[in-house]
Amino acid sequence: MRRRTGFSLIEIMVALAVFALAAMALLNLSGESVRSAARVEERTLGGIVADNVAAESVLGLSDGLAEGRQVLAGRDWRWVREVRATQIPDLQQVEVRVMDGGGREAARRVVFRDADAS
Repeated sequence: MRRRTGFSLIEIMVALAVFALAAMALLNLSGESVRSAARVEERTLGGIVADNVAAESVLGLSDGLAEGRQVLAGRDWRWVREVRATQIPDLQQVEVRVMDGGGREAARRVVFRDADAS
């Protein structure tokens, strides 16, 4: 009687199932990595817009509540800047929020400035 060599059908099916699970996990990881990179880019660009708007305010170019739009890297960003008094009379708080095109908050900055700058 001859002995058969090779893999049985069950062994091949189990090996394919293990391979399929590993492939699905790698595809999921790849997709998550792309989404994460896009979110990091969005937060970085939103942070640049927020820094620019906060710098304008620190220079004393605005007071109170202001809203506006700015284009950066081919994207439209909406920002809201609010200047408030603090408990210290000579100090004001400037809060800047930047939203992406979908209305999600991409960045937020809080800076303080001399009240005489306005």
